[in-house]
Amino acid sequence: MEEKNFTKVTPEIECLAEKCRENNRISLDLYDKYEVKRGLRDLNGKGVLTGLTEISEVKSTETDENGISHPCDGKLYYRGYDVEEIIAGFTKDKRYGFEEVTYLLIFGEMPNDEQLADFTDLLGYYRCIPPNFVRDIIMKKPSCDIMNAVARSVLMLYSYDDKADDVSIPNVVRQSIQLISQLPLLAVYSYQVYKHSHIGGSLIIHEPDPKMSTAENILHLLRDDGNFTPLEAEILDIALVLHAEHGGGNNSTFTTHVVTSSGTDTYSAVAAALASLKGPKHGGANIKVYYMFEDLKKHVKDWEDEDALEDYLEKLLDKQVFDKKGLIYGMGHAVYTISDPRQQILHGAVKKLAFAEGHNDEFDLYERVERLAPKVIGRKRKIYKGVAANVDFYSGLLYSLLDIPCELYTPLFATARITGWSAHRLEELINCGKIIRPAYMSISENKEYVDLKDR
Repeated sequence: MEEKNFTKVTPEIECLAEKCRENNRISLDLYDKYEVKRGLRDLNGKGVLTGLTEISEVKSTETDENGISHPCDGKLYYRGYDVEEIIAGFTKDKRYGFEEVTYLLIFGEMPNDEQLADFTDLLGYYRCIPPNFVRDIIMKKPSCDIMNAVARSVLMLYSYDDKADDVSIPNVVRQSIQLISQLPLLAVYSYQVYKHSHIGGSLIIHEPDPKMSTAENILHLLRDDGNFTPLEAEILDIALVLHAEHGGGNNSTFTTHVVTSSGTDTYSAVAAALASLKGPKHGGANIKVYYMFEDLKKHVKDWEDEDALEDYLEKLLDKQVFDKKGLIYGMGHAVYTISDPRQQILHGAVKKLAFAEGHNDEFDLYERVERLAPKVIGRKRKIYKGVAANVDFYSGLLYSLLDIPCELYTPLFATARITGWSAHRLEELINCGKIIRPAYMSISENKEYVDLKDR
């Protein structure tokens, strides 16, 4: 009996796809006519107000005495605290900050010594997954996409929770803390199984250390010998803090609000957020930056030749090289115009790690491209706001310096951002109570029904 190929796009499917395209095109003029805010943004790129939050603020403009807004250096506040000051505080004390920021974002205040110690112990207590979960769930049909594997694992954890559908605040707090603790394990274990199944080699599964920080555990779980340097864990911890939260309007966090408003369970809400973050226009952007630079290195042999670098960047915009999408990945942001504060912090942290490990030349290349890209974009494109490097620009380089495989770049983003998702889910449950349902206008014409025999 012939085996069926369910993944092949047949001529019949192609024909149906063309019919789908023909009957679903909407003229862009109609969006202007009805003043539709495409992407929930106005023509100036400002987001449409759809909710209120106390969790974080993304600031890119200042208002003068005449009430006119002007672009300013970007600022990011967690519960009113400047992220730059938060990071400066815990790095000065030579301690890790992700656990402290997690407490701040979810519970709305900075912990004292005792509260932080108790909360860190709680995260360590929950940093485990059910017995045989790796064998029974993760090792069954390993996925080549780790984000999909993590989402599947999160959904399966529903089956291990006796109160999975309980959306009372104490229970959702408990579920949130558990998932924040578990996500690094799900990501790293899914990668280890993928590597063993698809690439070959030994399958090494380390147990997490409840006394280690989140950043330390990620490196410990990932490396065959479980070893890492204090500097490596310090820089990864800073990256986790910077990725933990970014306002209610980013795609995955807004997804969390939308799905939560339906009354569904925590596992479904987190899986939906993971699906959103996976997209290359959102959390998948960091890996695009890394691969773009790998392609650049094939075309430009002399990394100090700025003319050659500009020529490559122009070819990127002209869709002649790399993925031919016409984009310089890592440049520009939907909100920030003059600068992305996360990028500025990460820039200094990555430089520290790169120089410590002898990767000065590669870091210098990134700096040159960061400086040259806005000039090239300004020559080739009509831009109505400033363009600067975003947080994704250096995060891929950071992960490569830490010997973290590309398959884990976006999952690591998720291990940080689940903190923000959890805070916003709780805020939605506590405050709103209404299902989120924006309006869509139908522009189709009414038609008379025709019997099948007469069509």
